[in-house]
Amino acid sequence: MNSILILPLAVLLDLLFGDPPNAFHPVAWFGKIAQALERRAPRDNPRAELLYGARITAGGIALALLPALALERLLRRLGKGNHIGLPLRIVATAGLLKTTFAWRGLIRAGKSVQRDLETRATADARADLRALVSRDTRDLDTSQLSAAAIESLAENASDSFVAPLLYYHLFGLAGAFVYRAVNTLDSMIGYHGRYEFLGKVAARLDDALNFVPARLTALLLVLATRLTRNDARRAWGTMRRDHARTESPNAGYPMSAMAGALDVRLEKMGHYRLNENGNAPQSSDIQRAVKIVSVALGFAVVISTIVGVLDQIINHKSKI
Repeated sequence: MNSILILPLAVLLDLLFGDPPNAFHPVAWFGKIAQALERRAPRDNPRAELLYGARITAGGIALALLPALALERLLRRLGKGNHIGLPLRIVATAGLLKTTFAWRGLIRAGKSVQRDLETRATADARADLRALVSRDTRDLDTSQLSAAAIESLAENASDSFVAPLLYYHLFGLAGAFVYRAVNTLDSMIGYHGRYEFLGKVAARLDDALNFVPARLTALLLVLATRLTRNDARRAWGTMRRDHARTESPNAGYPMSAMAGALDVRLEKMGHYRLNENGNAPQSSDIQRAVKIVSVALGFAVVISTIVGVLDQIINHKSKI
């Protein structure tokens, strides 16, 4: 039953301390390796780019999976030792799990954009928004900056929290690490344009891995909408109507749910418009989105912990 403490402790570490410096962050290490491999990729040869991208993706999965399996094996042995070994195993596992998700970092990034807009520091808002989105922010006005921040808060509630927790629950540290590796590759090379073929395998695999988490996140956002005294019925209806308007098969679910919850229009020019009859988003709507996301992620932790307790009870009974 001690393993049930790992997730709450990992979340507590995140809320208290946030992300470790890049020099000590496994995801940052992985990103540097992926960046070095990307620089060696072939150019202007779609077939060669596709094959090279597939090798990068396979190698990235192995790079995440094998150390995670080795660490889990080492920590299990440590936990079977003396009375000091078990607490060390719990703390070490929680610390490693924490590196696969970012609750505090996500919320702080959203609040930074909000503060910039409220103080009319538009240039700072554009710069801070780059921590949340990959799009070009230079020509966005204040409403578009607010919309982009709200969209990213909703989408990253899945990518940066719910999905890693789901794969940790299903497959342990190895599952969370592999998910984070694929998601990192997708964010680096998995989009159209220059990386159309190089990132295709990573992008498709990321779509598959996020199929369930994105929909779970949307449901959590709808539930959180009700508890934060926003319009849950509109959030649900908007999600059902607009989820397929984004190019991504997954991002539209949490983003459209958030658009309905806040009754704002979320638009990426030339790509999609969610809740098109909603109000133009303002900086104050970012704070409302932060509250909804925080409540939704809290629910994710509670539900995951309860499922873990029930799983332990069932396993214990089956061994009797």
